[in-house]
Amino acid sequence: MTSRFHAAALSVTLLMLSACAEEEGPSPAEKARMNEAAVAEVKAAQVPPPTPVTPDTIGFADVEQYDLFGAGCNFALADSGTPVALLQPERGYMKIDGKLVPFAPDAGSDVLPLGTRSRYTGAAWSLILDLSSAEGKQSGMETVDYPARFVLRNDRDQIVYQASGIAQCGS
Repeated sequence: MTSRFHAAALSVTLLMLSACAEEEGPSPAEKARMNEAAVAEVKAAQVPPPTPVTPDTIGFADVEQYDLFGAGCNFALADSGTPVALLQPERGYMKIDGKLVPFAPDAGSDVLPLGTRSRYTGAAWSLILDLSSAEGKQSGMETVDYPARFVLRNDRDQIVYQASGIAQCGS
């Protein structure tokens, strides 16, 4: 009977030890993996604040140098009259940090006057031109001025520049 008792006691002891091992939690390697995953999750959730952009104006010398002639719309601050964005049906441009930056029209966006689009995308930025076509006023023989809002976003879809002004469309 003692051998049965010892066998039963041994079985109970082994069960208790295995239960204790399970209660101890994950192994050190598993803990390290879990910590790495938690740190990666926190880092992924952190989005740095946007770096503001101040676009340069696009002057007539730029239009000549880069052959930017053609029908389209430009966006300018109401008080300056000098464009910071030039949009055409096949391309768009801004001058940022002294360099001309090209943009491609978003074919799925709204069509604006003269075949321009409301959205354009570049390598590091995207832009939106929102104008009120019902409020356009003739400003020259071949130009119409529209009240407009302009937004430039970075590659994380954060606003880095926005302004209200005039969209002048013509040829």
